[in-house]
Amino acid sequence: MMDDQRTSYQLPELPYDFNALEPVISAKIMELHYTKHHKGYVTNLNAALEKYHEAETKNDVASMIALQQAIKFNGGGHINHSIFWSTLAPVSKGGGQPPKGELAKMIERDFGSFDSFKEKFSSISTAIQGSGWGWLGLNKNLKRLEIATCANQDPLSAQNLVPLVGIDVWEHAYYLQYYNVRADYIKAIWQIFNWKAIEERLAKAMI
Repeated sequence: MMDDQRTSYQLPELPYDFNALEPVISAKIMELHYTKHHKGYVTNLNAALEKYHEAETKNDVASMIALQQAIKFNGGGHINHSIFWSTLAPVSKGGGQPPKGELAKMIERDFGSFDSFKEKFSSISTAIQGSGWGWLGLNKNLKRLEIATCANQDPLSAQNLVPLVGIDVWEHAYYLQYYNVRADYIKAIWQIFNWKAIEERLAKAMI
């Protein structure tokens, strides 16, 4: 959406209903996560960008610098969650079905097997201190897959990796259902990963 020649970011539409990912992710968590947290990142990103544009017109460099953290945090939150929603699917719609094609070959090449990749990705994501994300990303220069972590809402692109699939380990993503047992949430989320969508992300990233 364009507003006064500036981009105003909006919530992407969810590709499923709030209750579609149950029992892995409850409808209540989905509703709060999407309508409160993700919406909040979008609202705050747009507000920060508006202030940035105002500072830019006034050549107020100090204010422009001061706004960078808000843009990074809220912009990262919007990017990360938009990817997150798109890489999940109900079991009835293919969630949890293993990867195929080039993605499957690359996982086997870079991690030994899908099971070893799953174990490494899960353990690294579980061990994140505080809030953040675990990611599978593509190193375009090396044409290899890498597992990485990001603190808070930092985007994976800051590590020169293209994000393919992420696990949100902020407490708001799981606490209402899994309490403080992050490992149980991470174990369960493999049942709803949409590997077909993740394969499509890889294909686009490889171009």
